[in-house]
Formats: sequence, structure tokens, C-alpha cells
Amino acid sequence: MVGVTVVVKIGGARAVDPAGAVTDVAHLTVNDEDVVVVHGGSTAVDDALEAVGREPEYVESPSGVTGRFTDRETMDVFEMAMGKVNTDLVAAFENAGVPAVGLNGVDGQLLSGPRKSAVRVVEDGKRKIKRGEHSGRIDSVNADLLEAQLDAGYVPVVSVPMLGEDGGDLVPVNADADRAAAAIAGALDATLVVLTDVEGVYADPDDPDSLIEEVLTPSDLDGARDAAEGFMTKKVLAATEALEDGAEEVVVADANSRDPVVRALGGAGTRFSPDALADDANGNGEAA
Repeated sequence: MVGVTVVVKIGGARAVDPAGAVTDVAHLTVNDEDVVVVHGGSTAVDDALEAVGREPEYVESPSGVTGRFTDRETMDVFEMAMGKVNTDLVAAFENAGVPAVGLNGVDGQLLSGPRKSAVRVVEDGKRKIKRGEHSGRIDSVNADLLEAQLDAGYVPVVSVPMLGEDGGDLVPVNADADRAAAAIAGALDATLVVLTDVEGVYADPDDPDSLIEEVLTPSDLDGARDAAEGFMTKKVLAATEALEDGAEEVVVADANSRDPVVRALGGAGTRFSPDALADDANGNGEAA
């Protein structure tokens, strides 16, 4: 183990500007910090789908988590769009003087687990089974691959898809990028910084002054889960999973602030402690 310090997850929404994170990662690597970057690409995928005349489809799970429904045609567009986002981000790091290498979850079986060909959804208040899904649940991370890149002096820049096990075959399938970052942070015993377009988890999602600064107890974790809405639901879920898997700490913070990673590591945003998992009986839900 090379002692990875930080896994940085850069959100893929249009409102997230990755420039500050790129600069911060450059500063961290100059100071000999080991960094792995994981990125999303929801906006790029939606734009690519619309360009080919397809409407992005999102579904809600019985536990209230919203996610993309990825049929075969959507999966083809997803792979193309995520590949471009990864290439562009690697180029941004190289321009900032960061030696970076782009990887997706299929490379070297970096992210793998069982494929889900059907998902439970709620439509019009009724629970249904929706078939034809191409997504998966990450249950294995090839930490050796990441460590080899870090040992060679590179910053791995990771994206989904992951590699799904499907009836004896291995196929690329969708996976949530926040939860991919959580799996990687857990596998590397790292601190996870999840960068998004708000300052952190708000007790009242409509009130930016209601930031939850620390999640230190099971009661705090329950409160964060109850408060989270929309995209933030998966970030709280990912924070929980990362800590369960062995991450040192998780911080959800604003990507668009000045020095976003350094600020997050210095106390900004919402900080999740492993102590919040003690006697946690609520589980981490089931994502769509």
C-alpha cells in the first residue's frame, strides 16, 4: 500500500467547474501527496443522448434514490460520452503540470461486480420491476492497478463504466460515480472529498445557511440522510459506503469555491466521521 491520502470526486453536473480541483490536485502532487481523481459526467451523457434524439430517463428506487435508467442504446452513448469527459479532464491535468493517466472501471477490472439487468422502481406511486437495465453494483476494486500508477508518479483519473458479471460474461455497465469514488476510497483507506455545486449537506435544502458541518454520531447520520434530497441523497449514501469500506473520512464540499480540495481538507463542507457508523442500523439503501 502506497499510503494514498486523497480521493477527489469531481461532479459531472453542468454547474460544477473542475478548474479549481485541477489546480488543487496540482498543488497536492507537488507536495508529494498521492491523489486519485474520480469524475462523473451526467450532463455530458444527457447532452449526448439528446444529440442522437434520445430523452435521458431517470427512475426512482423504492428507497427514494434517483438514478439513470441505462438501456442498451443509452449504454452505447454513455460509454462514448464518459470517454470524452475522461480524455478532456486528463488533458486539463496535463496542462496544469500533473502527470495523469485516464482509466475507466473496465480497464484491468478496476471496478467490478454483478450486473443488474432489472431494477425496482416507483412509478405513479406504484412499485414495479423495470427490465433491460445495464448497471452494476461495485463489489471489487483493483487497488493494485491504482497503486502501480501512483508508484510510477501518475494521478489516476477514473471514470465509470464498471465491469459487470453477467451469466459468466464480463460486460461494461453503468455505475454511480459517487459510489465508485466511495469504493475506491474504501479500498485505499483514503480520505474522500466529494466536490459538488453546493457547500455540503444542508439541514434545509432550500437554505444555504443550514450547512451540516459535521456528521459525528449515528444520530447525525440519520439527520443527514433525512435532510438529503435529489442528487445529495447519493452523496450521503456514498459517504456512508466509503466509511463502511474503510475510508478515513469523507467531506462533501463546493467544487466552485476557491481552492476547493484544500478547503475541504481544512474543514470546509460537511465532514463525515467513521464514528457516525457506530450502531448504525439503517443500512445504506438500494440505489436505482
